[in-house]
Amino acid sequence: MRVLHLVAPLLILLLTGCSTLQEKDDSELTADELYERAKKALDIKDYEMAITHFDTLETRFPFGVHAQHAQLNSAYAYYKFDESASAIANAERFIKTYPRHAHVDYAYYLRGLAKFNQDKDNFDRIFNLDVTKRESGAIQTSFFYFKELVERFPDSRYSPDSRQRMVHLRNLLAQAELHVAHYYLSREAFTAAANRAKYIIETLPRTPAIPQALTIMAAAYQQLGLQPLADDALRVRQINFPDYTP
Repeated sequence: MRVLHLVAPLLILLLTGCSTLQEKDDSELTADELYERAKKALDIKDYEMAITHFDTLETRFPFGVHAQHAQLNSAYAYYKFDESASAIANAERFIKTYPRHAHVDYAYYLRGLAKFNQDKDNFDRIFNLDVTKRESGAIQTSFFYFKELVERFPDSRYSPDSRQRMVHLRNLLAQAELHVAHYYLSREAFTAAANRAKYIIETLPRTPAIPQALTIMAAAYQQLGLQPLADDALRVRQINFPDYTP
């Protein structure tokens, strides 16, 4: 019975201590406690709260391993919270501050994901816009981010997925350029149409847009009275894409 009487007050004290810790403001916590609080918020997908805790941790304890982890985890939380610009900024800051960190490849990958996520709605809408006003720079930036990861860390666990995303982005970029070529052709700007089609063929090979680019090139050259060049374009298309139907 004495043991039971001793245990009960001890449990009360422990519970009271936990409650007090939970009620503590971030400014009262140690680096370990603050990091633990931030990680718990991240684990339950409360990304907004996780961002708050990680940012506080980095501000109060700017040096040491916790600051490094806070910066990288904060970038991830911003990404999941659909704050892509902040995710990119934090990832780039991590890359510049800790270029030799064991997990810097993840920062490169996260930056690419955030940019891809930031512009995915633009990618979906891009072909409904006036092609003369469309901006392919967003696609190129996403491609560059993933390309930099693959080149710097070819053996990274994140490189295979990055390569797949690069293929997708190249196809999107080629399709966007193809729309511009079609636009020029429809406006009888035949030289511009031929040049844009040539750009696709030379700069974005091995994309699904190539046979259409050759078709536009042939049509433009024909309108310009350059029949030999038009015939060459059609011959190349026939050899490389025999099943293609315009």
